[in-house]
Amino acid sequence: MKTLRDTGILFGRSMRHILRSPDTIITSLFTPIGIMLLFVYVFGGVMQAGVGTSANYVNYQLPGILLMSIASAIGYTAMRLFTDVQTGLFARLHSMPVSRPAVLWANVLTSLVVNMFSVCVIILVALAMGFRSSAGILQWLGATGVLVLFTLALTWLAVIPGLTAKSVEGSYMFSYPLVFLPFLSSAFVPTATMPAALRIFAENQPVTSIVETLRALLDAQPVGNSVWVALGWCAGIIAVTCFLAMRAYRRATAGR
Repeated sequence: MKTLRDTGILFGRSMRHILRSPDTIITSLFTPIGIMLLFVYVFGGVMQAGVGTSANYVNYQLPGILLMSIASAIGYTAMRLFTDVQTGLFARLHSMPVSRPAVLWANVLTSLVVNMFSVCVIILVALAMGFRSSAGILQWLGATGVLVLFTLALTWLAVIPGLTAKSVEGSYMFSYPLVFLPFLSSAFVPTATMPAALRIFAENQPVTSIVETLRALLDAQPVGNSVWVALGWCAGIIAVTCFLAMRAYRRATAGR
């Protein structure tokens, strides 16, 4: 109970800071929304022909845009952790009767809430651009669950550089390759159109299975095996990064 109480208090603190300075949320939305607008209104005709579907192209690309938004925002999670360590907040908290796991979980929950808000904003923009979904409540809940797991996986990954980086730039630079990973997947074009070597990579990296699962759920289509591959990737990443993050946390707070 103490851990839950302390997590709630620290989570409230983090959310108040974000509400007072929402520029991080706005900035993390620029890239995914900009790419969505570019691909629909500038390259839309070409991309539609490449996809080979009669549906609005925004329907096809939305899952990848959502993942891109999450990848863009987690860099700020790492930067907030780095700042807390460098300003001595961690040391101050550990001199108080505060549950140690609560410090990390508060940041993880903050990342989750902020990212789900960003996802909602992007879906609203997509609706204005013509996105339509035939999914029912169960499919929407399933899609939300996949996005939550993906957010947790990347957030725990972000904790590691947040605790170990030597500079503020180094704390968030790791997120840049993740932002553009959807381009090397089926997020924007079918993998069948890619060169052989790239197609092998695209079909066997986590983003493709997650995108395919989200696309099927939002279109109310059978998800097939992609959902199990997507869940396996998310669970595996969470397990590994959570272990490494906790180890980095113990090292960062050793002797405090």
